[in-house]
This record gives sequence, C-alpha cells and structure tokens, in this order.
Amino acid sequence: MREKLRLERGERVLAMAGTRGGSHVVVTRYALYVPDGEDGLVRVPWEKVLRASWNDEWLHVWADEAEYHVRLTEPGAVPSVVQERVTSTVVVSRYFTFGDDGGVRIVGRRATHDRPSPAPDGLLWSLVYDADLDSTDPGVKNKAEQLLLAVRREVGL
Repeated sequence: MREKLRLERGERVLAMAGTRGGSHVVVTRYALYVPDGEDGLVRVPWEKVLRASWNDEWLHVWADEAEYHVRLTEPGAVPSVVQERVTSTVVVSRYFTFGDDGGVRIVGRRATHDRPSPAPDGLLWSLVYDADLDSTDPGVKNKAEQLLLAVRREVGL
C-alpha cells in the first residue's frame, strides 16, 4: 500500500480503510487518496474537496474536478477524519441565491500543504453552482465573479 502513496515531505497517514474493491482509502494531513479503478490511487488535496459525506457504508467526495463514491468495508475513523480535514481548510463560505434558479456558494480555502500557496492572498477560491443554475450563462458568471470580489473585500483579501 505504501508504494502506491506518493507522500509529500511532512505528509503522514491519519486514517485508512479498505474498500469493497480490495483497494484502500487513505487520509493524510494534506490529501485524500481514493482508488483510481486501475489498482492505483488518486491524490485529492484537501483544498480541492468541495464537500464530503458518509452514509450507508459509502464515502462520497465532491472535488473541484471530479466526484468519488467509494464503498468502505470497515470505515473506522475515515469518515470523521475526512470531515475534519475538509472543514479545517474552509476559511470563508458564503451562499448567494439567484432567484428561483438556484445559487452559488463561494468558498475560500487554505492550502493544507507546507508549500506557499499559489494564490496571492493565500486562499484558493471556488465557485460552486447549484445544479439547476446555468453556470455557463455569461450573466450568471459575471454576477458570481462580482459576488466573489465582494466576499474577498468583506474578509479583507
């Protein structure tokens, strides 16, 4: 298992659980490792995780670029440590409605690794649109970007 993990300097394993497919989910200080379906693991840094939930033996994780749904055999501490790690990265989270069509959540996260953040203000910002909202609509995108600027001003960044 250790050979599949490409741990960064200072990264340590906090929890681990086996999956129904015979692989593992590994929780570290800096990232979540989930099965890639090809006998390897995908590294998902905590600042890229939008949300996570646990129910009926399934760990559900929504990240910036993908979703992961993994059935754990004996979850142990994995669900609670995942929740703690996700929560620990969030510095600011604000939700705005766009009428009856849904809304957008603006989230600023602190990077969990020891390297300097690539963001000038130290936070990585995400716009998480409701499923019913057309995030490709230029008007929606413009309004969301304006709200992002307002939130950044509000928190002094």
